[in-house]
Amino acid sequence: MVILVRRKSLFRIAVFLLVIFFLTGSSLLFFVRTDMVNATEKEQDIEQDNHLIKWVDFNVTYEALDYAIKLDVKYHDSETPMSFINLLAYIAAKNGNNFKGFKTGHLDLVADQIKAGKTMEELTENLKYYDYYHESFTAALSGLVGTYEIEVQDQATQIGKKWERKYGIKAFSPFAKGYYYNDFDDFGVSRSYGFTRRHLGHDMMGSIGTPIIAVEGGTVEALGWNQYGGWRIGIRSHDTKRYYYYAHLRKDFPYNKSLKVGSAVNPGDVIGYLGRTGYSLKENVNNIRQAHLHIGLQLVFDESQKECNNEIWINIYPIIRLLYRHKSEVVKDPETKEYSRVYNIREIIEE
Repeated sequence: MVILVRRKSLFRIAVFLLVIFFLTGSSLLFFVRTDMVNATEKEQDIEQDNHLIKWVDFNVTYEALDYAIKLDVKYHDSETPMSFINLLAYIAAKNGNNFKGFKTGHLDLVADQIKAGKTMEELTENLKYYDYYHESFTAALSGLVGTYEIEVQDQATQIGKKWERKYGIKAFSPFAKGYYYNDFDDFGVSRSYGFTRRHLGHDMMGSIGTPIIAVEGGTVEALGWNQYGGWRIGIRSHDTKRYYYYAHLRKDFPYNKSLKVGSAVNPGDVIGYLGRTGYSLKENVNNIRQAHLHIGLQLVFDESQKECNNEIWINIYPIIRLLYRHKSEVVKDPETKEYSRVYNIREIIEE
């Protein structure tokens, strides 16, 4: 009888131990698998972060940008089309991003090879940093050129308008047609208000009330007062890669009254009016000595870069020079005192 009891006890103990082992083993296996999944996700995050562009030294000159676009437009409908972004990325990868000695002949050589049947993949096969420059320049410049339809005056009637389809520069100068400004390449110069820092934009000196134009189409992300920029507007491009920052707008009447955060704008739309607000915690204060527009261009490869300590702002000066001859014509409404564009535009997304 005693032996029977011991055997039952041993059996129960054995069953109990097996259950504990099973549960512990399952839990251990679960945690091991969880740790493996977490480790894989972390590795993927690290890999993605390592491939994320964190700095862009945009050295493309106006001369290089202008000529590359002319080649793009010239050969757009030919058997050998060539992207101006591809051409500029090739030059940057070939010459170490040094555009100081740029000559149009550098791009002509590339264009001749493409016309002779060479593909961009073949031309860039041994260029280590071509992909980096291509991604960087695509983020910075892809909103400048494309197919669009724009209203033009109907020459037959001289009173009506008609839509005309075009391929070329579809962005606009931030100053409306007929309004002039003075500027120079001031990106990176020192600023001292609040703290010593670099100027991460471009200043365009003009007259108070000058209609300010959306360079590119997109969505209004910021609208209101900023201690440094005064009344300002922030517009994000449709592909989300570019954030245009327009600052120091007019006191009392800074914006087009139809705009709000979330509003869609087209390239060439009137978005606000030049002023000299800013440098104050108090709203609607003129603390800028000379009336001017501050315009900045931020590149955003990932949303974590939008507002952080390592934002990517590039020199927009060569782009502003390019757009000098491409301005939006505007007209004033005598009742509302608001300006609006004369000729509308429709962007065409080509497959």
